[in-house]
Amino acid sequence: MTTAFISHPDTLLHIMDGNHPESPARITAIKNALIQRGLYQKLAIYEAPIATDVQLTRVHSPDYIKKIRASSPKAGLVRLDADTAMGPMSLSAALHASGAAILATDLVLQGKVNNAFCCVRPPGHHAGRANSAGFCIFNHVATGVAHAMAIYGVKRIAIIDFDVHHGDGTENIFKDDARVMLCSTFQHPFYPHRGADTRSDTMINVPLAANSGREAYQTAFEEEFLPAINRFKPEVIYVSAGFDAHADDPLASMNLTDHDYVWITTFIKNIANQHAKGRIVSLLEGGYHLPALAQAASAHIHQLLL
Repeated sequence: MTTAFISHPDTLLHIMDGNHPESPARITAIKNALIQRGLYQKLAIYEAPIATDVQLTRVHSPDYIKKIRASSPKAGLVRLDADTAMGPMSLSAALHASGAAILATDLVLQGKVNNAFCCVRPPGHHAGRANSAGFCIFNHVATGVAHAMAIYGVKRIAIIDFDVHHGDGTENIFKDDARVMLCSTFQHPFYPHRGADTRSDTMINVPLAANSGREAYQTAFEEEFLPAINRFKPEVIYVSAGFDAHADDPLASMNLTDHDYVWITTFIKNIANQHAKGRIVSLLEGGYHLPALAQAASAHIHQLLL
């Protein structure tokens, strides 16, 4: 078995404006890096399906889904919130991104692959049950997690979110669901200005000061996440894989390197091997410096392949 790589051409067609950092070039940069490193041909390549309303309504309100469908423009841009806009192909991109999480869940839980990486956009972890936010329309990781519980009867799932921004949408959706543990590191104080004071037994939020690097992250993972995950014993692990805590990222102020993402991925694999039969579903979230994103994401995928 191998690692699944799931994407869709429509993820390249979501454009908020010509200079927006959350651009189609992010997907192209990752794929090109995988090809250049000789990794792409080792992956099991899949095209993402569209998520259905039944799948989306497990984590989003029906009225919100109707609003998003109604907001989809035939031309130009429609602004959903201060940071998020939809163009003519944005709905399709977002539906395929959530569909990637569904397919990844099926492949991993049916034992067809060891793990999966969803190379999709727009990102998802800021989208709450009834709101868009922070470039996110639908919450893809939440859609995958809910699918695992509804269809496969999974009773304990851990989500590890190492994006530089707190996964506030994911917390909004799962904060009262004892079957789901969210472990989130994030720069604080920083957008979305949440998470620092909402920790619970299943919401393991670890705010980190600006300019934090390897030592702070390793401490968070080893001293905060590891004991909590060992107690929880997840049956599968999902990853909100944002690469915007990289030292070169222009939208944040952290100091991680490619090697740190290798360490983080190895940590996650060790936990998955111990508790979850190695089962990991990873989804792209942030990361806006194209060379740094390409190298960090390809390093993450390389570790998943090993």
